[in-house]
Amino acid sequence: MRAPVESPDVPPRRMSGRPLLEINNLKIVYDGAIEAVRDVSLTVPEGAIVALLGSNGAGKSTVLKTVSGVLAIEEGEIEKGTVVFEGKSISNRSAEEIVRGGLIQVPEGRRLFVNMTVEENLMMGGYLQSPARMRELRDVVFDLFPRVAERRGQIAGYLSGGEQQMVAVGRALMASPKLLALDEPSLGLAPLIIDAIYDIVERLRREMGMTILLVEQSAAHALAVADYAYILENGRVVLDGDAAKLSRNIEVQEYYLGHSGTGERKSFRDVKHYKRRKRWLS
Repeated sequence: MRAPVESPDVPPRRMSGRPLLEINNLKIVYDGAIEAVRDVSLTVPEGAIVALLGSNGAGKSTVLKTVSGVLAIEEGEIEKGTVVFEGKSISNRSAEEIVRGGLIQVPEGRRLFVNMTVEENLMMGGYLQSPARMRELRDVVFDLFPRVAERRGQIAGYLSGGEQQMVAVGRALMASPKLLALDEPSLGLAPLIIDAIYDIVERLRREMGMTILLVEQSAAHALAVADYAYILENGRVVLDGDAAKLSRNIEVQEYYLGHSGTGERKSFRDVKHYKRRKRWLS
């Protein structure tokens, strides 16, 4: 696996792009009573990779559902705050409107059309494109994922988990996204496949200038590729900063990366004193 910790001499990564996605003081409630997210604010600048990290139940998926316009499906609602994309509020827009605006999500668990071929899945992702543009985008996907090209005629449900994840990312790229939101792309995959997926994430930003919101439990992988990161606990942002700096933070290393100061592995249960430094909330 790629090393997440950089040398202390490495300068912070600079994010100079204009804000593409802004979440301001977001509070989300389910069923009118259950508070899932409180006062969450984050910014995703154009051309940057921003990671949203946290354990199960931290509120990551709720934030992403809000951004993608599917919160209401699960009886969730925005009680306070705004979601702004390209300078305009999308807080109350439908999922279809948000997709048409260029904010595309790769959902957790891939959710392919399992009875369709790989190429048919890709075409479904590009349904808003002209035939010529669809072919152009398909070729881009095949270039990024040679394995997808090799299996273009196979039924998607028979692919391996890693191959399905590649198709899911490829399907999202067929929509020509302005912002690509990846929900747990490493979930259930073998380490070598995870490395391959993250290599593609880096290529998308480096070669295509793509803006990416990366929602992950795998902090080591996410911090290795991200420019900036936010850490959620119990629905709140408890720490944020330059990803390279966070990967060197002792508490982050112990609690999220599983390392003690001596280089030994630690589980979350082993961390007895989880110190909250920057914006830590009681």
